[in-house]
Amino acid sequence: MKKYKVILLSVIASISFNSCSEDVMDDINTNVNDPQDVPTRFAITDAMTSTAFSNTGSEIAFYTGVYVELNAGGFGQMYNAEVRNAEPQNQTTFNNSWNSIYQTMYNLKLIIDKCTTGAEKGNYTTLGIAQILYAYNLALLTDMYGDVPFSQSFQPGVIFQPKLDRQQDLYNIVFTNLNDAIVNLGKTSSYAALGTQDLIYGGNKALWIKAANGLLARYTLHLSFKTPDYAKVLTYVSKSFASKSEEFKMKNDGIPNPYYQFDNDRGYLFASKSLYDKLIARANDPRADGYFQKIRKTSGAPLTLELFTNGVSPQSQNYSYSALIDSSNPIFMMSYHELLFIKAEAEARNSAAVTSTASLTAAVNAAFNKDEAVNFSTTNAATYVAGLGITTNASLLKEISVQKYLSFYENETAEAYNDYRRLLAIYGSAAAHPIQLANPKNATQFPLRLPYGDSDVSTNDNVKAAFGNGTYVYSEKVWWAGGTR
Repeated sequence: MKKYKVILLSVIASISFNSCSEDVMDDINTNVNDPQDVPTRFAITDAMTSTAFSNTGSEIAFYTGVYVELNAGGFGQMYNAEVRNAEPQNQTTFNNSWNSIYQTMYNLKLIIDKCTTGAEKGNYTTLGIAQILYAYNLALLTDMYGDVPFSQSFQPGVIFQPKLDRQQDLYNIVFTNLNDAIVNLGKTSSYAALGTQDLIYGGNKALWIKAANGLLARYTLHLSFKTPDYAKVLTYVSKSFASKSEEFKMKNDGIPNPYYQFDNDRGYLFASKSLYDKLIARANDPRADGYFQKIRKTSGAPLTLELFTNGVSPQSQNYSYSALIDSSNPIFMMSYHELLFIKAEAEARNSAAVTSTASLTAAVNAAFNKDEAVNFSTTNAATYVAGLGITTNASLLKEISVQKYLSFYENETAEAYNDYRRLLAIYGSAAAHPIQLANPKNATQFPLRLPYGDSDVSTNDNVKAAFGNGTYVYSEKVWWAGGTR
């Protein structure tokens, strides 16, 4: 039974990523089975799959990668995003992700309720995992959209136009769920272990606890402009991943990596000159040669590196593209290298006296050894970092930010987007930002958030009023990045 359930989920996810139309996506995302009647050991597998493939590896990742210039949008809808032609402010652009995150959270809430007071009361392992996934999806939702409907949501047929909740309140709920999850995963449960139904950690509770601590470190760092607590960040880091084998990721041989699927189906994302320039500015960075695939501009021509100049190059599919794309690459919810970069930044911000590059070197080494089809494990990270000329706390902090950004290429773009906006608040301006973006459109049209989804803009007056004409995405920062909503 377990085997067939996992195969079924793989087929469903694969179908969803072969689709191009929003109508078809909406049909696929429809929950044809009442989740209240599904045993939680099966429902939690579905929630893991949707969290990874429909929510993390979604248009959120594709568009935010263009915004922070890890990728360049060279064609179709990605080109429209590149030149800010309606896509970043349209209510339809992220509607599928908006709906999918809410559907996933609704299903997770049913699991949490069933394991707390319902038919499976005392199923602490599944409860704890559901709380982690619930927190992760809620954080993804509010990080991207800011204030969103929550406390009055998940009541179909009762409340039709839920109010928007403040991001600071939503973050408290994120932290509560993660801390409660750690407690519940530490309890003994009489229910059978999840085993292969757990597509992420195979039922290993200790690794789920490490993932929860890693997420606590990430989300505490997100709040560093509002309420910095770097000592707490470091405490969480110390309880999280010890190697890349423990990182929070999902890899399923039956489902192609979403970036691979999107590129294979569309061919809209290309080599960003902005990213390449940052690589060649650092002597002997192996990724300058390894990140991009050279192409032949015409038949019989030599292979050349054809970069897309961000916001400037004409629309075309005749540019170099990622050399890292592979159907077997995992989807990272949180990677080991991200955790080590968080540690390096927290140490450096916790004391202006810190100039040691030891933690940065460890993070860069983890990034060079990233779990992907192509990595750079033969490069000596210590030699590389020593050549960066870091001598002060300020230069250390700048390089930590840049190296973390470089490590996120290509499918950890949502967190790169979060980092860019957080650092924009900390440094006060784009000019002072350690990560210099190149798109000239950014002067007046850098997307500071994602627009609300059409399904609520068109039916919920509260969301419609907050959305306006959509141009708020260029002027309204989310709360933790210095905004008000």
